[in-house]
Amino acid sequence: MADEKKLSAVEEIKAESHFLRGSIAADLANTETDEFAKPNTQLLKFHGTYQQDDRDGRVKAGGEGKSAKAFSMMTRTRIPGGRLTAAQLIEHLDLCDELGTATLKCTTRQALQLHGILKSDLRQTIKRINDVQLSTLAACGDVNRNVMCCPAPIKDSIHDDMQKLADDLKDHLAPRSQAYFELWLKDENSGEETLVGGGQPDDEPIYGPTYLPRKFKVAIALPEDNCVDIYTNDLGFLAVVRDEKIIGYNVLVGGGLGTTPSAKKTFPALAKRMAFVTPEQACAVAEAVVKVQRDNGNREDRKVARMKYLIADRGIEWFRAEVEKYFGSKLPDCTEDEVHGFDDHMGWAEQGDGKWFYGWNVENGRLYDSEDRRWKSALREICATLNPGIRLTAHQSILFTEIRPEDKATLEALIRKYGLPLSEDISNVRRWSMACVALPTCGLAVTESERVLPDLMDQFEVELARLGLDSERFTVRMTGCPNGCARPYNADIGLVGKSKNKYTVFVGGQLLGKRLAFIYKDSVSLEDIVPTLMPLFVAFKQHRESPTETFGDFCDRVGNEKLTAWSTQYAPAA
Repeated sequence: MADEKKLSAVEEIKAESHFLRGSIAADLANTETDEFAKPNTQLLKFHGTYQQDDRDGRVKAGGEGKSAKAFSMMTRTRIPGGRLTAAQLIEHLDLCDELGTATLKCTTRQALQLHGILKSDLRQTIKRINDVQLSTLAACGDVNRNVMCCPAPIKDSIHDDMQKLADDLKDHLAPRSQAYFELWLKDENSGEETLVGGGQPDDEPIYGPTYLPRKFKVAIALPEDNCVDIYTNDLGFLAVVRDEKIIGYNVLVGGGLGTTPSAKKTFPALAKRMAFVTPEQACAVAEAVVKVQRDNGNREDRKVARMKYLIADRGIEWFRAEVEKYFGSKLPDCTEDEVHGFDDHMGWAEQGDGKWFYGWNVENGRLYDSEDRRWKSALREICATLNPGIRLTAHQSILFTEIRPEDKATLEALIRKYGLPLSEDISNVRRWSMACVALPTCGLAVTESERVLPDLMDQFEVELARLGLDSERFTVRMTGCPNGCARPYNADIGLVGKSKNKYTVFVGGQLLGKRLAFIYKDSVSLEDIVPTLMPLFVAFKQHRESPTETFGDFCDRVGNEKLTAWSTQYAPAA
């Protein structure tokens, strides 16, 4: 028909993929090249891996006078609620040393990422991750990704039920295609048939053959502890607790922070409150939400394919009515319960069973060994000596769990042994900062993020101490592009890469994660970021309403016009 809309190229790739198989197997067998065919790079995301180009390694890869791309794979492990064992963490450290770039990344969504995996080593990498009872399936791609959940190992029914829901949602919303098993786990000499070889088609009862229009993210939080930034997710479950028991969840829908500045139709958005569900209804309602997005989300333009755009176009009332149709009955309104606290879980805390857990701040989530800081070596000895449980946080850090009281000093000593700070030794501004990977491997990055934020924190520490504001709690989040993986758009201070060494500076978000920031200055040079922001801190110190008013709340209250005027008034004398 003349008015029929043209699907995006990715939709066509999914439709022709035979349930995520494509020609990945043939590409894996082709040893003549280190890259995958372009259609397969889209399908591989569903399997938990991205093809990347190390821009720092291009000249070396191409030889003198050349700039050939240096292809490798990023592999992401899906870890619901960030919960894993010491042995599982050690296997990832082994993989990053043996097959990767010798660094391991803790992500902003409680997962682990390996970088620099060669195509020839990809099957071995994914197989070994599965051998320790973890998986990369659906860690990326147009499906439900890693389900986030408060990682605190508190021994009560509330935290147990939240983690159980995270596991249940992971299983319920997982792709059913056998392609993952065939490509990565099946014995290549078994002779079993695949779909391409004449086997029976798969069935995807929730996703269908073309899956979702775009990625889909889920999180579970407590009102007093929004450590997973629930409002930035497509779907959120906010626990409603009565008499120390979860009686249900307030369901939030439509969050998502990625944007394209050149496309005015795109924008960051926080989720909206939709309805209340009982624990028994949660998975079925999640499925209904997914199906509404599946059948109504934009499949022509991936820039506006996230569920937030569907809700912005049709309205939350329409969306809720559609969810109720798919679910099969009406849902009650949300209760009055709302986010009012945030705990990053750093430092020591009791579990409730006589044991302790320790939150260890990992700057920007990067685990590596250098001459003066040996993160991996520390982790190896801690795991070998204490065999703790491991939890990953949404702020890229690690919780060591199941620590006996008599072993607390041992843990602290092991951290210090390898030249690393305890969480208590880290400044507030550094503790509440985080950055995305950005250069050199992320294909979307236009400038630096993770590699330059530590130096920015050095500058912040000096200037805030000079002002007597070093005890303030506020978030600083930096990304190398507008896609927003480190969640800069709802932070007190967001630094978003715009071009090489230039950033858009956002202010006015909040630690609680319920408010978007606004643009304060555009195209600020890296070296000018701290000087640009310091006059605002002087104004904050002079004009805050009370000692409890946060920097983000202050900026939001006074507005950009007054901040701009004060920036001149409080600028340092030339």
